[in-house]
Amino acid sequence: MAWEYAVLVIIAGLVCGFINTLAGSGSLISLPILMFIGLDPHTANGTNRIGIFFQNIVSSITFFRKKVLDVRLGLIFGAPAIVGSVIGAFIVLELHERIVEITVGVILLIMLVPILLKPGQWLRKMHGEIKHKRIWLKLLLMFAIGIYGGFIQAGVGIFLLSALVLNSGYDLVRANALKVFITLIFTPFALTIFIMRGQVDFAAGLLLAVGNGAGAFIASNWAVSWGPKFVRYVLITVIIFASIRLLLFA
Repeated sequence: MAWEYAVLVIIAGLVCGFINTLAGSGSLISLPILMFIGLDPHTANGTNRIGIFFQNIVSSITFFRKKVLDVRLGLIFGAPAIVGSVIGAFIVLELHERIVEITVGVILLIMLVPILLKPGQWLRKMHGEIKHKRIWLKLLLMFAIGIYGGFIQAGVGIFLLSALVLNSGYDLVRANALKVFITLIFTPFALTIFIMRGQVDFAAGLLLAVGNGAGAFIASNWAVSWGPKFVRYVLITVIIFASIRLLLFA
């Protein structure tokens, strides 16, 4: 790989890791870069997950050290997400992605409504009595999100945040910690499917991981230090950008 391409991949990973840790859809930056350097869409989709995996190792450790990560609940939610991610990875290797991209773009725009109209629900502190209600629904949501995460990855963080904030009662900082940990749990399983199909470029993936890890370290520290309000503003910005990217330029 030419050195300029290597630098470009690392920078893309840095931006992707930062955005993914605070909100989601950072893969909308890294995936086009991987395709720009010559990878086909499926190989780019598989390779991108190496960066995602290392990114979430870094951010999960940081959130754990800052005592905002509920590891036990993350493991519970991660189990159905693993099953879903394996199913999603098999599906994406057989289907065209464009219809899914349009659907996701529309859903992301719909998500802006509660974020903009009910900011208090996204900024409140965690309430234990909320997070333990209707556990079956939460597990079903994690399974569905896992399918999507195995399918394309881009945007999965926003879906996880919405489920954790609106359905489980977490504020955005603690929801972010759970989000990255759940993604860390299911990503290796989807990645394995792509490796088995020979659709992972390890050289590009490891370069991407360097950037993703650095971006995740910066963002996870900022998320805790600056609080839910800061994360909410980032989330709104990312959703608008991601929706436009998916609907108009994908």
